[in-house]
Amino acid sequence: MLADRRHELILRALRADGPTSVLSLAERIGASQATIRRDLAQLEDEGLLKRVYGGAAPVVGEDDPFADVAAVRVEAKDTLAAWCANLVKDGETLLLDIGTTAHRVARHLHGRSLTVITSNLAVYEELQDDKAVQLILLGGVVRRDYRSLVGFLTEDNLRQVHADRLFLGTSGVRPDGQVLDTTAVEVPVKRAMIAASAQVVLLADAGKFPGTGMARVCGPDDLDVVVTNTGADEKTCSRLREGGVEVIEVGPAPPSIGV
Repeated sequence: MLADRRHELILRALRADGPTSVLSLAERIGASQATIRRDLAQLEDEGLLKRVYGGAAPVVGEDDPFADVAAVRVEAKDTLAAWCANLVKDGETLLLDIGTTAHRVARHLHGRSLTVITSNLAVYEELQDDKAVQLILLGGVVRRDYRSLVGFLTEDNLRQVHADRLFLGTSGVRPDGQVLDTTAVEVPVKRAMIAASAQVVLLADAGKFPGTGMARVCGPDDLDVVVTNTGADEKTCSRLREGGVEVIEVGPAPPSIGV
């Protein structure tokens, strides 16, 4: 498992359970205690947790789960986001999923003649003052920690719209190509977004191949394109390609193209 992925899982564990021992983190993540200790030292240096005797504790009153995730694999996510923004044609209607990678896509859409539909409050905040973008915020119940809107109102709103392209996020992609999410309440919204879109583009940095999650969002049959980083797990990428998905592995610098 890549270091950034371990860091994300450590932060999630501390957020959910509070102070946690090195042994417990090692067993949960599947890494050695020595590796976990090095991870904790790095995350403490970055101000994302506080080390305590025998383990670590969350930083009280600081980052929420959205910000925790936003702090890891920043360069990889931004590379994907910039590349995906180059796919977009002026005049398109886009659906942007929850999550930090979709938020990074929004950062690359400023000044474009587009319609953006989203349940991602970070995307809304990013684009709310950009008069070039027609911005549609879906209704629903606010999940403050995750900067998202969920529930039957969100799903009903999605049945009333149609998008040219969906940029979909995930907590992980299994070796068989199944797309997962760690939060069950988000899954119906993601499925409704898929149903409302002509093209589904999954953004999954290499640390999510393979990934984790308690709930299945969709399978390869529901995806058109997967955009990931160079070096993503080859078995997973091959399975996606076998399912008819175009898998694009993006290097350090995004190309200037329009598709």
